Amino acid sequence: MLLLECPCCGVTAEETEFHGGGEAHVKRAGPSSEDAAFETYLFHRENPKGVHFERWRHVTGCGKWFMAARDTATLEVFGTYSAQTLAPPEDLLKQIRDKRPGFKWRDVQ
Repeated sequence: MLLLECPCCGVTAEETEFHGGGEAHVKRAGPSSEDAAFETYLFHRENPKGVHFERWRHVTGCGKWFMAARDTATLEVFGTYSAQTLAPPEDLLKQIRDKRPGFKWRDVQ
């Protein structure tokens, strides 16, 4: 069972109080994009064994969306942050790197 903390209202609860919304930080293909880019946007998602960034919604609480970083193999939750961010916060990335040496987020080298 996952324990998630909603960064919007501060409630920590089991995952049954939340609803997963898929991979976080997916860039939408624009109206003038090529078919291949739109296909990638619609259908191609990462499904790693390890650290993954996801969207979650606090369904039975404040109803707001947020992002979470967790390990898909161990179910360890590294942290949550606002859905209005374009990238994970640097302090969260540092925490992940401290526990998983060699981890690189796709936009951070």
